Amino acid sequence: MKDDYLIAFDSTQQALRAELLLDYAGIDIDIRPTPKDITAACAMSIAFPAVYLEKALGIISAERVEFEGIYRYCEGKHVRMAFSDDR
Repeated sequence: MKDDYLIAFDSTQQALRAELLLDYAGIDIDIRPTPKDITAACAMSIAFPAVYLEKALGIISAERVEFEGIYRYCEGKHVRMAFSDDR
């Protein structure tokens, strides 16, 4: 999916937690290996369609899921996205 966002994590525990939360919320997710151009401690990332961005951000924020960053694939590389509540 071209319009995917990708969440990268620093721990497998947080990735699995996010997977459960997002899946339970009905968000169409895809578990993928973390791309090599993203520096993260966890080899697992979660991709989801752009239409779910606000919902996913709300869940991650409300549940205090720790993550390395949210990325979008642009011009051949993954670009970290900045959000108002980004840490």
